[in-house]
Amino acid sequence: MKAGGDAPAGEDSRRYPALSDAGEKRLVVLISGRGSNLNALIEACSNGRIDGQVVRVISNRPQARGLDFARQSRIPYAVVDHREYPDREGFDHALAEVIEASAPDLIVLAGFMRVLTDAFVARFAGRMVNIHPSLLPDFRGLDTHARALAAGIEVHGASVHFVTAELDGGPVLMQARVPVHPDDDPETLAARVRAAEHRLYPAAVGLICSGRIQATGNKVCCDGRPLERPLLLDDTMETTKRCAGQA
Repeated sequence: MKAGGDAPAGEDSRRYPALSDAGEKRLVVLISGRGSNLNALIEACSNGRIDGQVVRVISNRPQARGLDFARQSRIPYAVVDHREYPDREGFDHALAEVIEASAPDLIVLAGFMRVLTDAFVARFAGRMVNIHPSLLPDFRGLDTHARALAAGIEVHGASVHFVTAELDGGPVLMQARVPVHPDDDPETLAARVRAAEHRLYPAAVGLICSGRIQATGNKVCCDGRPLERPLLLDDTMETTKRCAGQA
């Protein structure tokens, strides 16, 4: 593990531990690549749309471009290179130790391209979220844009969900929809979805940090009431943070 930075380094009814009430929430963001969603989160914390701060960025790839956003914002960062560990269990244990050292309220996966072990997921249950480039449960896994085009759908999008042991299968708290154009290819559709993600992820993380959204077992609750369907991002959602769409 290498650290760096310009600053110091069936139905499950369980209610997972709530985020702490004391002040701004501490966010640890995990990345593997370009880090555009990381940048959107940093900006949202800076301008007050998220009541929290990114306290550490962690990448499993030493050359991840997203680390530049951490350096530019003077956010401590670390590299836990998966290639240095003999198995997933060893890597996940090392990664968890680095995360715990920052005492995060929320772990945010932002283009983190690793499948996590069940033990790792259980350790951070209820306080780890991911963004996925489809309207879950459609198109779990990889190549979502090509698969969406092949399926001939007219509306695509992105989803923010709490992480569970089921790949891309955790409870979804918010989605953003984008149109599919007749002349789209996977690259143009991906760019449209990515732009929506940069609005969606800060809005969703902002609601979690405000305490209005919590995971309760396999359900998402907003203001203490279960959501029967994910919230939909729109301009009203971004400006008022109301739980529009709550059943």
